[in-house]
Amino acid sequence: MEKAERWLYKTLQYRFSDAALLQQALTHRSATGRNNERLEFLGDAVLDFVISEAVFFARPDAPEGDLSKLRSSLVKDTTLAMIAQELGLGGHLGRVGGEKKAGGHRRESILADALEAIFGATFLDSGFGAAREMIEFVYESRLNELPEVDELRDPKTRLQEWLQGRKMELPVYDLVSVTGKAHQQRFEVSCRVAELSAVTRGESTTRRKAEQRAARDMLTLITEDES
Repeated sequence: MEKAERWLYKTLQYRFSDAALLQQALTHRSATGRNNERLEFLGDAVLDFVISEAVFFARPDAPEGDLSKLRSSLVKDTTLAMIAQELGLGGHLGRVGGEKKAGGHRRESILADALEAIFGATFLDSGFGAAREMIEFVYESRLNELPEVDELRDPKTRLQEWLQGRKMELPVYDLVSVTGKAHQQRFEVSCRVAELSAVTRGESTTRRKAEQRAARDMLTLITEDES
């Protein structure tokens, strides 16, 4: 635990008065004894408020719907896991049962929950102000570079709207291949826009993600040609 404490102070400039809270925050529910589920619940609520306030003041003219989309993009598991990886949090997680052998300690949900648990533990240890400072610190670059709301829509939706706006037929997505074992499959999908004689491909761990990547590349291709 001393190693985790040193990491936390070096990375987040915070030292727990009650080190047991940090240990609990870093303990996955698959371990015996106290785990981070309750702290994750609390940290999730604190994070939602801090990020809601931040985007509220960052975009003073944005309607409620746009603010919700911005907040969602910042507090979703994918973003939290990315931040956790940037901080090096994974190397300090407690035992995560059988999932660790399969690399489960790197899973997005586990990293995201652990980071939220640290926020919750900080709230209990030193109050809301300290938790706010920690969240604002780890989110600083993302809050300074908030995307436009249009950029938050998924690529498939944006591609569909682009084509519809020009009265073109919708793209066709085809599954090209599925490789790998059942629990480690890779999907390759093609995206074809017949009227433009354009085809792109995307690959990922799910068919949906592969389609999104193919759509993203198609958008890049056709908008570059348009310009």
